[in-house]
Amino acid sequence: MTLDQQINAWLAPVADWFGKVIFYSIPVAGAQLPLILVWLIMGGIVCTLAFRFINLRGFTHSIRVIRGDYSSKDHAGEASPFQALSTAVSGTVGLGSIGGVAIAVTLGGPGAAFWMVLAGFLGMSTKFAEVTLAVKHRIVRPDGTVSGGAMYYLPVALGKVGMPRLGKFLAAVFCICAVGGSLTIFQVNQAWVQFHAVTGFDQGFVFGLITAAWVAFVLIGGVKRIVQWTDKLSPFMCLLYIAACLVVLGANLSHIPGAFATIFREAFVPNAVTGGLVGALIQGFRRASFANEAGLGSAPMAHAMVRTNEPMSQGFAALMEPFLDTVIICLLTALVVVVTNVYQTSSNDGIALTSDAFATVVPWFPIVLAVVAILFALSTVLSWGYYGEQAWTWLFSGSRTSRMSYRLFLCATLAVAPVFERDQVTAIVDSLTFSGSIPNLIAVYLLLPELRAELGNYWQRVVKRAPEKQHDA
Repeated sequence: MTLDQQINAWLAPVADWFGKVIFYSIPVAGAQLPLILVWLIMGGIVCTLAFRFINLRGFTHSIRVIRGDYSSKDHAGEASPFQALSTAVSGTVGLGSIGGVAIAVTLGGPGAAFWMVLAGFLGMSTKFAEVTLAVKHRIVRPDGTVSGGAMYYLPVALGKVGMPRLGKFLAAVFCICAVGGSLTIFQVNQAWVQFHAVTGFDQGFVFGLITAAWVAFVLIGGVKRIVQWTDKLSPFMCLLYIAACLVVLGANLSHIPGAFATIFREAFVPNAVTGGLVGALIQGFRRASFANEAGLGSAPMAHAMVRTNEPMSQGFAALMEPFLDTVIICLLTALVVVVTNVYQTSSNDGIALTSDAFATVVPWFPIVLAVVAILFALSTVLSWGYYGEQAWTWLFSGSRTSRMSYRLFLCATLAVAPVFERDQVTAIVDSLTFSGSIPNLIAVYLLLPELRAELGNYWQRVVKRAPEKQHDA
């Protein structure tokens, strides 16, 4: 066997084991429902109801926070609200929003797109809760550097019920999951697939090495260099992809109403091929959860570094992440796939299927998608590299040697990412990433009562007060 085949042969049983344990499923209406998805769905429903649909009534305030109305350079932190959001969005608006949506539509039918949007809507409330907790319980060091995330608020949450040791244990479990999830093999793998398809370049290992070298360069510069890249990459890549999608949709303008009708109809009408209603729901929620990461505890680590003296303000800023990622980007991808009908006519899946959809309008559009795919992959790798390093330093230490060890570990993994088979990559990374939601949501549930009380106070004190006056407070 070649080296590629040997690596994949070794990974196969590992991927199979992870998939069976983390995505343990029960049969429901002829489809297999992973219990971890039930856990995430319930998190979104509980938070949406507990905060009285904060995902709707907090939308306007979210925009004000992001543009900096409630932040000052005098506040503790290392980044502006927009930079923190850009870093978090860079971690969520990745290839899951391109290739992942295509996978969902292929396996669950067009109806999966409806459930993806619903998952994004519910995820806004979950993100609000976990980000608020991350900023509230973050650590600000004497040198001005900041660390925050589920590993810091888990001991607080369990301490409130008399189990501080269990809190530290769950924090360690979360960090292990975060380090594993930071190995964003899927992103590099799918970027390579599209790059290879467009250029014909067949040296995947070289592509991986170049990616790893660039990631190492940025990570070595620390959080300031990361946000300098992400606050430029995020807006550019999102606007470029949205523009490309609008061109495809514009060329198929007459088919858009029918596409919406198909998505809505197949979200509820049983279809034996794609698993019916439950099959569409499962695929929609699974890919949406992977794309927007609500409840997984990742984005809170980015928001923890923001300059603010109002922790809850960043919870409002975080509302925008699932909205941008799932309600807008994922829905646009689904519409492109459905209006061009490639999900029925093409034998490809993943990002290759999305590429086929683009090519139906402009033959060279897959080149644009290749550029977007690489940008999405690089931005996601950067954000998750930061998350992984935060988790690594909590587990071990924040010394230079410890940080360099993690960076070498990450870059070595990314260098060989193009040689992995996509299904195995998805199974392992999904499993590790989703595992972090178990301890994270336990903490959110335990701290929910105090969050509700603080929201009432914040709403009266800040939301109803003119932003201009906030700077004088």
